[in-house]
Amino acid sequence: MSSPRTGSIRVPGPIGTPVGTPAVRTRLRGAAGVVGLSVVRTPELTIGAVGTLTAAAFAWVPSLWYDEGATVTSAQRSWPQLWAELHTVDAVHGLYYALMHLWFWLVGYTPFTLRFPSALAIGVAAGLVVALGRRLGGRRLGIVAGLVFIALPRVQWAGSEGRPYATVTALSVCLTLVGLTAVRRTRTGGRHAVQWWVAYGALAALAVTFNVYLALAVVAHAVVLAWTVWVRRADQRRTALSTRGVGSTAPMVSRTALVRWAIAAVAAAVVVSPVVLEVASQSRQVAWISGITSRTAAQVFATAWFGGLNWYATIAWLLIAVGVVVALVRVRRGSPTVRDLSRAQAVRVALPLALVPTGLLVGATALGEHLYSPKYASLSLPFVALLIAVALTLLRPKVLLAAAVAAVMVLSVPSAFDVKTPQAKQDSTWANAASIIASVRDAHPDADEGVVFGSVYRHPTTTADIIRISYPWAFTGMTDLAVEQNGAESGVLWNQNGDLATTIPARLGDIDTVWFVGGPSRNTEPEVASVLGEHGFTAAQHWRTGKVLLTEYVRAS
Repeated sequence: MSSPRTGSIRVPGPIGTPVGTPAVRTRLRGAAGVVGLSVVRTPELTIGAVGTLTAAAFAWVPSLWYDEGATVTSAQRSWPQLWAELHTVDAVHGLYYALMHLWFWLVGYTPFTLRFPSALAIGVAAGLVVALGRRLGGRRLGIVAGLVFIALPRVQWAGSEGRPYATVTALSVCLTLVGLTAVRRTRTGGRHAVQWWVAYGALAALAVTFNVYLALAVVAHAVVLAWTVWVRRADQRRTALSTRGVGSTAPMVSRTALVRWAIAAVAAAVVVSPVVLEVASQSRQVAWISGITSRTAAQVFATAWFGGLNWYATIAWLLIAVGVVVALVRVRRGSPTVRDLSRAQAVRVALPLALVPTGLLVGATALGEHLYSPKYASLSLPFVALLIAVALTLLRPKVLLAAAVAAVMVLSVPSAFDVKTPQAKQDSTWANAASIIASVRDAHPDADEGVVFGSVYRHPTTTADIIRISYPWAFTGMTDLAVEQNGAESGVLWNQNGDLATTIPARLGDIDTVWFVGGPSRNTEPEVASVLGEHGFTAAQHWRTGKVLLTEYVRAS
């Protein structure tokens, strides 16, 4: 399909109004003004929509990979099959799989529908980041934080990933907003303060059920509260409260708020304890996570938040350091402004939520509990964006700030492009392999075909049936000649092959074409070729795409 030449289409203006006249320029300025006004009046909705659109754009292009294949196979199982699976493996993602099951029931499965909920979650998270920034430091901080959040390379990755990490970011910032509202309502003695704490506890329970790592956000909230209390008491000791003027602007955490937070947190912990215990019993799932190695520092510095781009990470960390230092120094001046007080409180909220989860995971890994992986730091992404925004909003005048934000957005374009390329996900070429099979099969529509799935590169205990699960339309009508144990029926993720010398001949029947699909590690194709050769099959065509091996075997006539 070809696109039209750009020079062949003209868009005429109103009759009698030449393009470029003052009337047209006035209309264009008016349209730009409407857009700008919408950003100012409803920044949460506008930036949230931009976040969803940028994450969803071309999300169907990258080939699926192993983790996304796990989502697809789990979410398409029946409720009893999914329940059985979660008692064996992946209980940590149980709620996510259940929600994706409902989503696929509504819209069906394609690579795009798999990833669109993540794009939507990024949009929600972006809007909530704007709301949090506005609550802590005003409209400017909120808008800048939301735009920076969208631009972060790891956010773009999460938004096009058929896994729960985008939703984790949305839940972490939402939980923080609810907790902040509960603290403020308690401080002012406002109505419904208790209801807000109930909402915080309920949301914490839901969040941890969705992903146990969100418990780290609740722990970070404890640090936020303790830091705020300590600063308040230090200010009171240093000078009279009335002279400082802190009480009228900075959030004050009362003893009542501390008690209510503790009650809500403990109640949530009690509610989710069965889920946490089940997840802990499946800790062998994270056996692939290594201990502290020479790569850990690079993962913390660049991978977790900045997509492994060292230059981007260096700039971002410098901005974070500048924002934190300037905010905490200015607030200690003799007469800090309201803006100084607000910016310092924004740092007190965002810094623990950015650093504590990663610090605890790395610490646990150093002690022998291998828990740290860069993708598990996704819950901190909203607060990293907020800290960068604190630094950017130090710039004056507004035109300089706008230029800096535009530069951040432009610098993020290459990483946003990279995560939408066909082999963006662990160099997977499964989509290309499925396309090859489908095109060859289309040329022989009447063939009776079977398939033997070999191993998958990097996952030798998983068969290439995961490619069929990810791209089922390429394998429609094929008979699996080697499967012995069905994963869905046995409560595990993947099918398991039986003895090839027994299963393949027993199922050949009238089949005249057999496909081998596998990988170069633990390659079983020589055995498959030997068995098929004994029954009159010879290799007709062979392909290799990335780490996927394909061979078409045809029975001699």
